[in-house]
Amino acid sequence: QVQLVESGGGLVQPGGSLRLSCVASGSFFSINAMGWYRQAPGKERELVATIPSVGFTSYADFVKGRFTISRAKNTVYLQMNSLKPEDTAVYYCNAAGVSGSGPKRDYWGRGTQVSVSS
Repeated sequence: QVQLVESGGGLVQPGGSLRLSCVASGSFFSINAMGWYRQAPGKERELVATIPSVGFTSYADFVKGRFTISRAKNTVYLQMNSLKPEDTAVYYCNAAGVSGSGPKRDYWGRGTQVSVSS
């Protein structure tokens, strides 16, 4: 089993910054990729950014130039700058291709609320 615990969400004014963190813990050997998704009220969950263990990061067009994803072993971060009201959502951490005692599988965190409002 793998647990993903997010932190760093909160309320911020437009133009402000937040840094999200997600720590993966539990019994596993490796994680192929980690990423952040978000879900706004009434909308579907959407990809924000991903970072593989080897390779290049990828970003949704709507966050390019404002958000930066980084990773240190089993912790993934999302630095969010120039936040806009439309960035308001619950942000979920994802661990993809987790190798453990069984077949590879994906895991999700419980989410952290990010609210951008004046």
